[in-house]
Amino acid sequence: MTIRVGLEKYAVMAKHGYYPFEHEQEQPFVFTVWAGLIHDGVDNDLSKTLNYADIQIAIDHVMQEAEKPISLMEEMAGKIIEAIAENQNVASISVRIEKPEAPLPHPGGLPVIEVEWRRT
Repeated sequence: MTIRVGLEKYAVMAKHGYYPFEHEQEQPFVFTVWAGLIHDGVDNDLSKTLNYADIQIAIDHVMQEAEKPISLMEEMAGKIIEAIAENQNVASISVRIEKPEAPLPHPGGLPVIEVEWRRT
C-alpha cells in the first residue's frame, strides 16, 4: 500500500517571474503538491506522516519570504521540495505550479510546470 499526502489548487499571490515587470504587481500561482510516504501505515500517528499543513507552510515560506523574486517556476518547485523533503517520512514529492496570468504572446493556454523528486 502506498500512502500519499497532498494539497491541491492552493493559490498564492506573489511577485515572481522572469521579467522585471512581473516583480511590480502580484499575480496568482496555483500549487498542487503530493508527497508519497516511506511508511505503508501510519497507525493514527501524525509523527509517521506529513501534515498537509506543512505543505502549505513550505509554499508560503518560499513564495512570501524569498529575499528576491524567483525567476523560474522550476526553481520555486525545487525550493518547496527542499523544505518538504526535510521530513524523513517523505519518500517522493510531486510539485505542480500553474501560472494563470503568465505573459503569453496571445490569449489561451495555462502555463504549468511539474517537478518530481524521490529520496535516494
